[in-house]
This record gives sequence, structure tokens and C-alpha cells, in this order.
Amino acid sequence: MKNITDSFLSLGYGGSAGSFGFNTDILATNPINISVVLGVLIFFGKGVLNDLLDNRKQRILSTIRNSEELRRGAIEQLERARTRLQKMKLEADEYRVNGYSEIEREKRNLINATFDSLKRLENYKNETLIFEQQRAINQVRQRVFQQALQGALGTLNSCLNNELHVRTISTNIGILGTVGEKTD
Repeated sequence: MKNITDSFLSLGYGGSAGSFGFNTDILATNPINISVVLGVLIFFGKGVLNDLLDNRKQRILSTIRNSEELRRGAIEQLERARTRLQKMKLEADEYRVNGYSEIEREKRNLINATFDSLKRLENYKNETLIFEQQRAINQVRQRVFQQALQGALGTLNSCLNNELHVRTISTNIGILGTVGEKTD
């Protein structure tokens, strides 16, 4: 440290030998050289450095402005997307509700149609049963009538002789003749 102080003093007072000269002691002259170089750089480089810093500042401000604009645009897009999402959710809920009510309506219609079909089938079955019962009753009646007729004919044939037979026929022809005259 003493050498540095001595170096400053030797420059200020013209040196200890009374002459101006070069100091070859690197440790003593380096701070002086650095301070001179820095002084020259600050004096002459101040404008260039200010211009570089101003340009850098303008680029940073421009980047910040662009970022702010992009952020605002992104926020607007996000809000539009949120609005669209909300709208789509409402539409989906509406479709879901309409779908459920449509399903319920179709289910009721299907149940009603099935119930009506079952009623018609039950009525058809009942009508078929009644028809089959009537047909069976008619067949039984017809058979009973045929058997009764055959029994009566058999009884008549066995009971009637030729003379009674001829007399019955003559009487019936007489009755028919009388009826025929009345209608004329």
C-alpha cells in the first residue's frame, strides 16, 4: 500500500529525484493506469454506453409492450373460450335433459303401445275362445239334432207300416195343397 501512495505522490510532486520518468514497478502503476483508462472510457464512452443502454431499454420496453398485448389477447381468447365452453355446457345439459325426456316419452309410448297390443291380443283371444265355444256348441247341437233325427226316423220307420206311411203322406200332401191354395 505504501508503494501505491508513493506512486501518487511522486506524480504530484515531480518525483523524488526531481525528474519525470517511467515507473517500472507494475504493482504501483497498475491502479493508476486502470483509473486513467477508466476515466478516458467514461468520458468518451459515456455517449456510446448511454446509446447502447437506451437501445436496450427501448427493446425491453417494446418486448414488455408486445408481451402485454399478447397477454391481453390471450386473456380475451381465454374469456371467449370460457364463454364458448359455458355455452357448450348449457347446450350439452339441454341435449341431455331433452334426451332424457325423449327417452322417457319413447318409453311411455312403447309401454302404452305394448299395453294396447296386449289388450288387442286379449280381446282377440277372447273372441277366438267365444267363437270356438259357439262352434263347439253348434257342432254338439248339430250332432244331437242328427242323432235325434236319426233316432226319430228309426222310431218312425220301425213304428210305421206301409198303410200308416201312405196315410201320413196323403195327409201331408193335403195340408200342403191347402196351404198352396191360400197363398194363391
